[in-house]
Amino acid sequence: MRPTGLSRKLKQLVVSMTQPCNFVTTTNPLLLSRPTSYAPRYSHSLNFATMMTNNNNEEQDHLNALFKQKQLLRSRVRKDLKNMDPTLRSQEDNAIQSIVLESPWFKSSQRLCAYISCSSLREVDTSKLLSEILQNPAQDDHTKMGKMLYVPRVEDKNSHMRMLNISSIDDLIANSMNILEPTSVDGDGNERKNVMQANEPVDLFLLPGLAFDRSGRRLGRGGGYYDTFLKNYQELVKARNWKQPLLVALSYSLQILDEGVIPATANDVPIDALVSPAGVIPISLDALDRMKL
Repeated sequence: MRPTGLSRKLKQLVVSMTQPCNFVTTTNPLLLSRPTSYAPRYSHSLNFATMMTNNNNEEQDHLNALFKQKQLLRSRVRKDLKNMDPTLRSQEDNAIQSIVLESPWFKSSQRLCAYISCSSLREVDTSKLLSEILQNPAQDDHTKMGKMLYVPRVEDKNSHMRMLNISSIDDLIANSMNILEPTSVDGDGNERKNVMQANEPVDLFLLPGLAFDRSGRRLGRGGGYYDTFLKNYQELVKARNWKQPLLVALSYSLQILDEGVIPATANDVPIDALVSPAGVIPISLDALDRMKL
């Protein structure tokens, strides 16, 4: 196909925009040889490019402001958690775990992902939950005999995290930050089952976080590990036409903030429900339906 007059002009425009900016002079033969109607088109292109640049700058400034707000909020919540009375913390740990263990939505779950709490991070304790699950773990997807449990393993500093299956607390080792996580292979040298490669979907996620609100916003620690993983898993579930898992966060009373306080971006995955010492707080319609509260 032969190029049209318009395509030739576009090619000339691309060439001219890659040249130094000293060509816009009244003595430039290239400019004099062009029709007078060409100059406004070039001007419009510049205006459009300027507008797009301004929009991008404004969007980046907005994101930077949100990230700064998140950092300030993280500092505030970390300070509050550090000052939390140890006796109150223990009471709330026990209350939250009891609520989960006694709930029908937990009892009916067959496959779940749960975090391994770290006391130095002042996360809600999950030791009783894990102990209960691992007393009778499912084997090879035979969930009628117990629950299939996946726990996180951080692979690098680029928000890459896997959820691997364990059947015993002995499957865990301390990483460089002294956080327990599963070994990549089991005692027989076999690769542990990765939830992203499982043949059956997960029913439930038990999630950590620094702060939450009653609209479903969750403030993590800034690494993006859970948001990245959850987005990837939700996409996998959608592609396989599975039912989306219930995303439930465990929270001390002081971690639940007023709505609108936690900044949110497009990368933040909302939760379906909260479990606090006072009880379950369903947020999404899915949670209201599946928790039957």
